Amino acid sequence: MFRNFLLTLLRTRRMRFSYSLLRPAALLATVLVVACGSDALSDDLKGASPLTVRKRTPEYRADVVREYPHDTLAFTQGLQWIDGQLYESTGEIGSSNIRRVELSSGKVLQRRDLPAPHFGEGMTVLGDKLYQLTWKSGIAFVYDRSTFAPKGEFRYEGEGWGLTTDGSQLIMSNGTPILKFMDPSNFNTLRSVTVAENGTPVSALNELEWVKGEIWANVWMQDRIARIDPQTGAVIGWINLTGLLPASLRAAAGRIDVLNGIAYDAAGDRIFVTGKLWPRLYEITLRPVN
Repeated sequence: MFRNFLLTLLRTRRMRFSYSLLRPAALLATVLVVACGSDALSDDLKGASPLTVRKRTPEYRADVVREYPHDTLAFTQGLQWIDGQLYESTGEIGSSNIRRVELSSGKVLQRRDLPAPHFGEGMTVLGDKLYQLTWKSGIAFVYDRSTFAPKGEFRYEGEGWGLTTDGSQLIMSNGTPILKFMDPSNFNTLRSVTVAENGTPVSALNELEWVKGEIWANVWMQDRIARIDPQTGAVIGWINLTGLLPASLRAAAGRIDVLNGIAYDAAGDRIFVTGKLWPRLYEITLRPVN
């Protein structure tokens, strides 16, 4: 009976570990624990190596509360709702801009274009300023929030992807697993965290949003959003948005790109998401699936 239990345990672990990787000492420890009973086995495996039992990261699905029109020419790079206003930044050389958008209709109420050769990326509003990243230019442009008049610019190393704020600092992604916390007055890096799920780095972090003390990040080329602890960089949840944009709308719209764009209405506790060139912007609620 004991031998059968041990063989079963080894077979269930084969998906993660080859038998050759199981150190004799670790195997012996497992045998001793089994002999002590099932409760001891459970306690030991919480910290055992290499037979580590990893806690499954919580996953959430979305229920659509309401859908709104979205400009199918908007290659969405950043999205933010603040003080009853929806702001968006778009990309592609020659088509990049910042804009203020009417939620109910998708109509562009205010706009400022970003000239070539710049490729617009993430943006965020902090105080009376709007900050916009560029993909490869290494420049962050600063505008007056109300008028979109230029207020300055900052230089940074590497690529610019997503941008958000915790209310005092800017938080920037660059396509790697690293998030940088920046001083909004000079764009200097104050600290950084590496985003990882159970110790495995998560790269291609794109558009960012600050939601109830968490950082939410689109993962480029994936239909899911990572919920991130800003202190440690640990992924504490996944939002699975597979199938959010129906196949019928994808077919009708023609040119459709990836999920990208998260906005949180703190006053109304509403979540908005969209994608690059999507014909819809969705208000969603979340429900756990595990």
